[in-house]
Amino acid sequence: VPERGSTAGRDWAAIGPRSRCRQTGAAMTYIPSWEEFVRAAEKLCLTDLMKVRVVIKYRHCAGLLSMKVTNDVVCLQYKTDQAQDVKKFEKFQNQLMRLMVSRECRSNLMEME
Repeated sequence: VPERGSTAGRDWAAIGPRSRCRQTGAAMTYIPSWEEFVRAAEKLCLTDLMKVRVVIKYRHCAGLLSMKVTNDVVCLQYKTDQAQDVKKFEKFQNQLMRLMVSRECRSNLMEME
């Protein structure tokens, strides 16, 4: 029996670029294209807005800006080291915020309750 936390017996080739979130167990995937990330994140947000979280993180030492969108089942991530992508992140975050507070969304939530 392998020890807890041991990597013995794991098939790393089957995992590929995915890993698992330590807290929730959600599959985490870095999406290479910004357009693909935006489409996938919007789709995820439209499924259940009340469970979706968006995290933007900047690592100064590595010069990396990353965005994570998760609903605890699916975890989508995008990272970049390009300064001009900051505007893309900002616009997309504003778009998601508008989506979350739109009237249609609120009226749907009221109907559910």
